[in-house]
Amino acid sequence: MRKIQMVDLQSQYAFIRPQVEAGMEQVLSSAQFINGPAVKSFQSNLEDYIGVKHVIPCANGTDALQVAMMGLGLEPGDEVITADFTFAATVEVIALLGLKPVLVDVDPVSFNIYPSAIERAITPKTKAIVPVHLFGQVADMDAIMAISEKHNLYVIEDNAQGIGATHTDANGNTTKTGGIGHVGSTSFFPSKNLGCYGDGGAIFTNDDELAHTLRGIVNHGMYERYHHDVVGVNSRLDSLQAVVLNEKLKLLDYYNECRKWAAIRYSQLLSDHDNIITPKVIRNCDSHVFHQYTLRLVNSDRDGLVQHLQSNGIPCGVYYPIPLHAQKAYQSDKYDEANFAVTNQLVKEVISLPMHSELDEEQIQTICRAVLDFLG
Repeated sequence: MRKIQMVDLQSQYAFIRPQVEAGMEQVLSSAQFINGPAVKSFQSNLEDYIGVKHVIPCANGTDALQVAMMGLGLEPGDEVITADFTFAATVEVIALLGLKPVLVDVDPVSFNIYPSAIERAITPKTKAIVPVHLFGQVADMDAIMAISEKHNLYVIEDNAQGIGATHTDANGNTTKTGGIGHVGSTSFFPSKNLGCYGDGGAIFTNDDELAHTLRGIVNHGMYERYHHDVVGVNSRLDSLQAVVLNEKLKLLDYYNECRKWAAIRYSQLLSDHDNIITPKVIRNCDSHVFHQYTLRLVNSDRDGLVQHLQSNGIPCGVYYPIPLHAQKAYQSDKYDEANFAVTNQLVKEVISLPMHSELDEEQIQTICRAVLDFLG
């Protein structure tokens, strides 16, 4: 049996190695390392894939979120609502820009932000909502967009974990995540469903004026060399990373289908145990691309299982062990623990098993046996 890894990037690379090496050689020979043809090609291909008018590549997923907020013209003191149960980057950029993060609880089934919690948190200072498509499952975008329209709020999709997922609205219309809100962002960190071999990110929008602003912001605020029209940052996707992403984008749907197959096998083998709650797919099978396969362990020893798996050579992860509202950097007297009942429970119960497009039946069987052996 091949070594079990949380993410098997080596095997994935072996499949595309000739194409990646050829593309990188072209970049190295041309010396067009920044905003070269490979970046422009990837931008166009990703626009076609997501179905948006504008993709603005940038240096990483955190920058993508920050630049999106800068482009919308949010001002210090404006409130931005997002989920308490997610990675810190989502709230980090809100604080960095002098905005006021407002954290709310999540749904215990999907792990995504609760629309009713968003409604309760809105004040006259609220300007935006940041739904996170956590672990690869589409948030309840119908409800979120309805709230946005009702209260005149921006929706900034954090699509770092959900790229390739499809949202089907109440009328049966389908849209790729990242293209539903006013602006979307994603990360190309190596372990993502669409990952490069370093850092990278992108911003999505159908708004022509906003796209123009965003393109200036990522390039020091310049549209013409040495003419700085807006306050900007240095955040560009380099050509070598674009080569990798162009090749992997061709296979993204295949990668995601492999992840779904692995998730189905996990659930078939684990769902009958009384102490395990397997991930539930909301709506249809296209709405979850399983960036992570995350179990809930109820009335059991989650941390003990982590140690058991690791001692048997099986990697796992706890995403996330501490709620954002309890993190030192984001604590606030305004928060009431009673409003975070779901998140406070999830952080004690969740465990993520290896998930990637190269998992095979033997590996999944081995992982599940180890889980069930521990739980008895």
